[in-house]
Order: sequence, then C-alpha cells, then structure tokens
Amino acid sequence: MLLVAVFDTNVLFSAIGWRGAPYQCVELARSGQVTGLTCREILDELAVILARKLRFSDEQVADSLTDLLPALGVVEITENLRAVAADPADDKVIECAVAGQATHIVTGDRRHLLPMITYAGIEIVRPAEFMMRVSTPGPTAP
Repeated sequence: MLLVAVFDTNVLFSAIGWRGAPYQCVELARSGQVTGLTCREILDELAVILARKLRFSDEQVADSLTDLLPALGVVEITENLRAVAADPADDKVIECAVAGQATHIVTGDRRHLLPMITYAGIEIVRPAEFMMRVSTPGPTAP
C-alpha cells in the first residue's frame, strides 16, 4: 500500500534548509515512493517562515515553493476541524490530511501534534519514524 503523507510546515522548512530526515521524506515523495500532500494554508505558512527565519527574499521563497511543488499534491481543505485545542493554528495540518485521505502526518511538533499519535486513523509521526515505515515492508498477501 502506498503511504500518503501530509508534511507539516516544520518538515517542509527543514527539507529546504537542511539534508536530514525531513529532506529525505520529501525526496521519497519526489521519487514516487510515497504520495506527499500539502495545501495552500501550509504553503502560505511556509512562505512566511522562510522569509522570517531564513530571511529569504520574495524570489527565493517563490523558487523554494516551486521546487517543492512537483513532489507534493495540493489538496483543498473542505472542512474546518477543531482537532488541536492547544494550538488551533495546527488544525490546518489535520484538515489537510483528512481532505487528502492521508495515511500519515509527518511533523516535528512535539508539543501539539505528535502527542496525539493518531487522528481519525491517520498516524502522526516524526520524519525518521515515517522513513522507517516506508522501508519496512508491510504484511504480504497470501
């Protein structure tokens, strides 16, 4: 079964700036080994963070997003959920995963998302954990 993952903003940010596990997760999507998903709301947040934290110019932000988009399907959030009471700004990640029928949310958010473990059958995991899921074969059919 092909895994379908929504990469949280922090994972996409790290994939742009560094070559660790978040980058490798995005590369799995780029190579077609998994399906990566995002939404306009996550991309908008990423653009703001790239400009603020890495001091990217508008052109650098646009280039970074353009580079990411071939690896990710963009879904439209179809319902507003109140899934993360402690941080409603994280609701968009859950909403994106639900709209895209994701199997996983990949995040580094230890305060709000990772402690949830799952939401509506969607596993919430760290990048390294997601890579292990991809490399570990599932049960074989008889």
